[in-house]
Amino acid sequence: MSVLIKPIITEKMTAYGELYNRYGFVVDTGANKIQIKNAVEATYGVSVLKVRTMNYGPSRKTKFTKTGVQHGKTNALKKAIVDVAEGDTIDFYSNL
Repeated sequence: MSVLIKPIITEKMTAYGELYNRYGFVVDTGANKIQIKNAVEATYGVSVLKVRTMNYGPSRKTKFTKTGVQHGKTNALKKAIVDVAEGDTIDFYSNL
């Protein structure tokens, strides 16, 4: 089971990374803050000061088609915002 699923690379998170040394990740829904901290430190070689998490529930939708009513939902996910120590940075673009 991998704790870190993927980094969040948006304009807002890039600005937070440059200004406040905060980076965002989509993480496993069962992971806690200690596991997220250890995974980020092991993967990127930085020291983590604080971890904040957000749980997002699934979004449900209903379509009315000629074959009947179709129900569907998206997957639930968990995001983590990680504060990194002052001198450390994470470069997501080095592997491209």
